[in-house]
Amino acid sequence: MNMLEAIRSRRSVRSFDGTALRPEDAKKLLDFAEKVENPYDLPIEWRILDAKKHGLSSPVIVGTDCYIAGKLRRVPHAEEAFGYTFEKVVLFAEQLGIGTTWIAGTMKRDAFEAAMRVADDEVMPCVSPLGYPAKKMSLRESLMRKGVNADSRLPFSTLFFDGSFERPLTEEAAGRLSGALEAVRLAPSAVNKQPWRVVLAGETAHFYEKRGRGYDDGAWDIQKIDLGIALCHFELGAAELGVKAGFEIADPGIKVPEDTEYIASFRCR
Repeated sequence: MNMLEAIRSRRSVRSFDGTALRPEDAKKLLDFAEKVENPYDLPIEWRILDAKKHGLSSPVIVGTDCYIAGKLRRVPHAEEAFGYTFEKVVLFAEQLGIGTTWIAGTMKRDAFEAAMRVADDEVMPCVSPLGYPAKKMSLRESLMRKGVNADSRLPFSTLFFDGSFERPLTEEAAGRLSGALEAVRLAPSAVNKQPWRVVLAGETAHFYEKRGRGYDDGAWDIQKIDLGIALCHFELGAAELGVKAGFEIADPGIKVPEDTEYIASFRCR
């Protein structure tokens, strides 16, 4: 499958069939992760971790003892860089038939950070279990998905705007970029908050964060990780449709609603 197919087919997996991750799949995934670049040019160190060896656990995961984790320096745009890069890894795992889910809070973080040897100037934003999906979800997983409406997304016109935040964007008006924006709409996010907003000005897509309470502790903003995922989906969607999208950080000065912050842009050609 191509990346757009992976975006459409992927779901978060928390129930695995108990089969150990095949060594050849682990190698392919780690090799891929180590080669992924992000628009911010921030290096990320990746490791595949054995839960039994390192004493790792998450109360929401059953059927696997394998995790992938990444760490990077705590610098400006680290959240967006991590979200962008990890989503590419997650989508590659989907292409290999490997189940994943983003975990930031529901884990024994101290143990994971110790296993990753996270230094004082580094951060390990998220991890994901790795394994082969069980044929049936656990009751806990089913309830979690129902609680956040995991299979639903906000309407196109709620997330995307035409020239300014005062005019909702239609798929028709989006033209050749409608598919790339639809890929953004389908992106995963923390508790399915979908904090991205995009203003399409001509052939340039300006990305914004619609901030929610409780996601920014002053040192780390988990919703910026979600924005990194959205940036990844747009770029991948555009590429699959034959559109070259050039990344830039250049605030266009568009008037924004309350609690909305400019993140980055893609200039398409």
